[in-house]
Amino acid sequence: MKIDKSKLKVYGVFLLITGAVGGLSALLTNMGMESYGSAEKPALTPPEIVFPIVWSILFALMAISAARVWLTDNSRMRNRSMIVYAIQLFFNFFWSVLFFNFQAYGLAFLWIIALWVLILIMIVQFYKSDKLAGLLQIPYLLWVTFAAYLNYGVWMLNK
Repeated sequence: MKIDKSKLKVYGVFLLITGAVGGLSALLTNMGMESYGSAEKPALTPPEIVFPIVWSILFALMAISAARVWLTDNSRMRNRSMIVYAIQLFFNFFWSVLFFNFQAYGLAFLWIIALWVLILIMIVQFYKSDKLAGLLQIPYLLWVTFAAYLNYGVWMLNK
């Protein structure tokens, strides 16, 4: 079996870019974790160790999906999909800053709702180009749904 090195490079680039966004976000929000640690949290809040594990998996799935879409032939659809992908990465990045660093829980909740909508649009766009790429984003949407519940709960409990 021959490995296509050009395709591997595409996957590597998307893993690097997506991982850098997630890593930088984690690094920046680490400063705000102390305030979050003392905040009241809603029922069903998982242990803190769960978050980096889940986010690492989700960022890897995002990168793999984006690479699959990038490697499709339909450049018009691909370009639209990549724009949505980039915008949702931007929203993902800044949600953490709003929530953890600024403790702007209300604004962060509105922001995560916008992120949820963008993820849904991304799933639809990706699915049109590559069914598996779209399906690989469903765990991301589910996790952000859960994160929105947690965000709302923290906001309501810490007014």
